[in-house]
Amino acid sequence: MTAAALSKLLGKNLDIKLVESEAIGTVGVGEATIPTLHLFHQLLGIDERELMAATNATFKLGIAFENWKDVGEEYIHSFGAAGKDCWACNFSHFWVKGLQQGIDFPIGDYTKEHLGARLGRFAVSPRSERTHAYHFDAALYAKFLRGLAEKHGATRIEGKIDKVQLDRDSGYIRALQLDSGEVLEGDLFIDCTGFRGLLIDGALHTGFDDWGHWLPCDRAIAVQTGKGENPVPYTRSIARESGWQWRIPLQTRTGNGLVYCSHYMDEEQARQQLLDNVEGEPLNEPRVIPFRTGTRRQHWNKNCVAIGLSSGFIEPLESTSIHLIQRSIVRLMTLFPAQGFVQADVDEFNRLIREETENVRDFVVLHYKLTDRQDTEFWRYCRGMDIPDSLSHRMEMFEQGGRVYQNGTELFGESSWLQVLLGQGLMPQSYHPIVDMMSDEELARFLSGIRSQVRATVDSWPHHMEFIAHYCKTKIDQM
Repeated sequence: MTAAALSKLLGKNLDIKLVESEAIGTVGVGEATIPTLHLFHQLLGIDERELMAATNATFKLGIAFENWKDVGEEYIHSFGAAGKDCWACNFSHFWVKGLQQGIDFPIGDYTKEHLGARLGRFAVSPRSERTHAYHFDAALYAKFLRGLAEKHGATRIEGKIDKVQLDRDSGYIRALQLDSGEVLEGDLFIDCTGFRGLLIDGALHTGFDDWGHWLPCDRAIAVQTGKGENPVPYTRSIARESGWQWRIPLQTRTGNGLVYCSHYMDEEQARQQLLDNVEGEPLNEPRVIPFRTGTRRQHWNKNCVAIGLSSGFIEPLESTSIHLIQRSIVRLMTLFPAQGFVQADVDEFNRLIREETENVRDFVVLHYKLTDRQDTEFWRYCRGMDIPDSLSHRMEMFEQGGRVYQNGTELFGESSWLQVLLGQGLMPQSYHPIVDMMSDEELARFLSGIRSQVRATVDSWPHHMEFIAHYCKTKIDQM
């Protein structure tokens, strides 16, 4: 992603070298995305149909959370906006009063993406809002972007990093020595070495803030299975005894995985639980991926910028890893050190990335903390754990007055916070007084009108897989 963006948008003024090794596998389990990816694709001029066909992709309208609030209960966190907001408050205030008046319809009936996910329908048109995302094959996506990067002048070098050479006086990275003996000098080094962080930590010892006490899962085990009978336009997140399972439908196969806490479940138990709960025959041996949740204390240190897993990791529950990569790339390009390194720019980059990462962290922690589950030791720990003050503040504001607090530039908007807070069982105790400016009859017409409009839109969409068949059917399926 970084090489493609830099070469396409700044490449005429840069000499970009990308060091990769075919001998080093990629994590490659992150097959679900969120709608912000459209911004990145627009910058790179990527055609949606071409991308989806090349990456075996399906559409994603949200995530279904099963067994998170309690065993046997589920809800969907969909993309798109719920209902219609007013200047003083969001739509949920009108919905809450409607419930009190006996207008008992789920919040999802006021969001077309939510209803479309439930009914298995979707379509895009040139005039559509880009409120959808994708499920795709991460390895094929990397291959697609590699071609784009090389097309725009990035030079790919096959090899492994053997040593990182530092300047004795400044402590900056001077060069990389590969296992072949080749030495690559540079001015700016971008660390995409994954969890190892060979440059940002191995060479520069930047430090790491561990968030494992808030996000206790530390392992993922992944396996692919054959195509399901009816691929749905949403990700399934199924809470298990000591973590959760994902199920991600692609056009020709299904991605499956179990994210779990090794303190409460060992590897063999996790492997068996995953295999007992997949549909179809496994296409590969399950693969275990250890991880550590947290963030680097600096994402830009000296002349090195960490992007992706090398910068930190928030587990994959809300499909945020690719978004955080994208945001780091865009921030780097806006603060690019063309005239040399300016500490104020470096500090601003670190402040913005840290703020955005902490906001995402709070949103993911919310799913674990706000639960009625007490059936296992893992869930009792999550329910009782201390949480960041910033998250406590948001929860209190919502419970006491129905207000959804949101930082100006953060990823998840009011609709996302609303759906998860409600889905996990937190109901506001009151609503904004501006709602009472409507009479009961006016409120009923207002709510009914939104539901009817949403239903009419979704009814006009074809079935999800029918639309894919003529819009972006993968070449794999056509061979």
